[in-house]
Amino acid sequence: MKTKPSVFYFVTLIVFLLLAYIILRLGASLEPTSLANIVSTSEDLTFDILAIIKKPIPLLFLQIIIVCAFARFLGYIFSRKLNQPSVMGEIVAGIMLGPSLLGHYFPEAMGTLFPPSSLPNLFTFSQIGLVLFMFIIGMELDVKILKNKAHSALIISHASIIFPFLLGMLLAYFFYRDYAPANINFLSFALFLGIAMSITAFPVLARILQERNLTRTPLGAMVLTCAAADDITAWILLAIIVTIAKAGNFGSAIFTIGLSFTYILGMIFLVAPFLKRLGTIYISRENLTRSAVAMILLILFGSAFVTELIGIHALFGAFLAGVVMPTEGNLKKLIAEKIEDLAVILFLPIFFVITGLRTEVTLLNEPKLWGVLGLVILVAVVGKFLGSAIAARISGSSWEDSLSIGALMNTRGLMELVVLNIGYDLGILSPEIFAVFVLMALITTLSTGPSLDGIQRWFAKNTSNSMVPKIADNQLRVVVAFAQEKMGKSLVRFAYALSGNQKKNVDITALHISPNDTLTNEEIKRYRESSFQAIRDTGKEFNMSVKTEYRVTDNITYEIVNFAKQNHSNLLLIGAAKPLFSRSYTGGKIKSILNYTPATVGVLIDNGLESYDKVGILYHTEKDAILNFSEKLTTLKGMKSSKIKISDVIQPETDLNPFPISVSKLSPYSLLLIDLNAWEEMEFEKLEILPTSFLLVRFLQT
Repeated sequence: MKTKPSVFYFVTLIVFLLLAYIILRLGASLEPTSLANIVSTSEDLTFDILAIIKKPIPLLFLQIIIVCAFARFLGYIFSRKLNQPSVMGEIVAGIMLGPSLLGHYFPEAMGTLFPPSSLPNLFTFSQIGLVLFMFIIGMELDVKILKNKAHSALIISHASIIFPFLLGMLLAYFFYRDYAPANINFLSFALFLGIAMSITAFPVLARILQERNLTRTPLGAMVLTCAAADDITAWILLAIIVTIAKAGNFGSAIFTIGLSFTYILGMIFLVAPFLKRLGTIYISRENLTRSAVAMILLILFGSAFVTELIGIHALFGAFLAGVVMPTEGNLKKLIAEKIEDLAVILFLPIFFVITGLRTEVTLLNEPKLWGVLGLVILVAVVGKFLGSAIAARISGSSWEDSLSIGALMNTRGLMELVVLNIGYDLGILSPEIFAVFVLMALITTLSTGPSLDGIQRWFAKNTSNSMVPKIADNQLRVVVAFAQEKMGKSLVRFAYALSGNQKKNVDITALHISPNDTLTNEEIKRYRESSFQAIRDTGKEFNMSVKTEYRVTDNITYEIVNFAKQNHSNLLLIGAAKPLFSRSYTGGKIKSILNYTPATVGVLIDNGLESYDKVGILYHTEKDAILNFSEKLTTLKGMKSSKIKISDVIQPETDLNPFPISVSKLSPYSLLLIDLNAWEEMEFEKLEILPTSFLLVRFLQT
């Protein structure tokens, strides 16, 4: 039946190609001689990939590929290896692709990759990305949190602006003659250095609090409130300073400020009620139409356009458009989902590269300029860190919390780069001062994590260990770390089985980690409730309580290992998963967890494990630790466990059967327990289809 259509298809295809060739040959004879010569000349040209790359569109795509890939790579290195926010790695990637590194050592490569003619396109992309990003930042800024502890938060946040602002103006007095651009008056230069010293990076700070699980603590709530108040105050001040710098005289500045306040009132009393009505209509992804999304984007870009017309930067319009988005309903979350990944992953790295192309560390070619950098860092830390810490202490916080608030408020990061680029575009900052302040922003932000660790260690020396709950000598303290609910359920069941079905003998804590560090507080709250439902149900089956812990971080390995240490666990149970580029069940994150966790670790390979009615215990000799580990399983009711010597499942390796393990002897068991060393030695994971579920155990080396 299928032969006739196939023959017809191939005959038709051959006839078409033959007739098309005849028509093209006949048509070529109609061409004028001059055109034929041009065609023959073009056919002689060789394929020049460099010529293609130099064209605007291919070059832009190549730039985006290199920038995004390098930014994600360094972001990974900073977050996983250096315990820093990934955005700091992306910022460093941008600087490395600029004249400070790539241009200094490989000028031809930089000239090919980032020719001056391509920079306007990149700059436009970066500005679009910043507008989208500032819109997201505005949406994340919850003005309601200012009501809680508002008095203390305002004192701390304004102190963290006033002190560094004044010190920045003092620096301007000494820097003006040598480092201010020729056509900039002292007022604009001094005000801009003051605000550049005063910025706190709200998004980076929020990410640090999330990664350290401080968001729900009193310290985290206070710092977020301070940062929110700081953000609003600093952006208003920056808008006024930009207005003064652009206007040129005080009268024009007053007029522009008046227009700005009119615009703000319009956004609050006209646009905000309209958006609130939208929020009551479009409450889920199902009914969020493209027309509604287009309407919100029009409001966003319209707001940015109006602020640009007024004489302040478009970023202020984007930020305010985010602030007036309705807090009720689900509209903020739905819109953020649409644009956040595009803005953060694609556009922001391009902004970092634009900043990197402007940052020339090689300009600091004199000892005097390095002295300027040291002075700027010292003044920045004294103003922001000590200003916040002293104000927090006066407001009633403990010394530990006060110093921690100072360290966190000293975080500048991305927002500082935004401010510096505005100053550079306005011609207020010279290239030397721009480079100095970019380095200051990097150093102060990178120091936040180590500073917090140092403060905690210092105060931990005087803290009693009585807060650690005392554990009975015979009690098994288990941490179950899981990603999928099904795996978490299986691990909790197994932890309970190891206790001999005696809940008094086991203390189980279920740890679920979200690798998405861009979740909002509302999303975190929702996922915290839903992630442990299956775990709670399993605990109810055994009439026992399972503790739960929800963490948000993109450094999963560090979080699991650190939590196991803090929890004083003697057993960590995790689920296995093959890495993307490996066949090994014990590679990637699992390998790191095995190497660094100071406890016995069990890795479950779940191939449809439903019950523990048939358990096989694989061992080499009678002295193997796996036998003691699984001893209690033999006492459980309704469970059939068997000890299997590994030598009994070995069979001769032949061409017909190249794998020397007998699958038939393993398949009767629903679960097999095996020492991790034996698993790797026998290369079980080379089996294409594992016949059963395995628990691989790596015992604590004492």
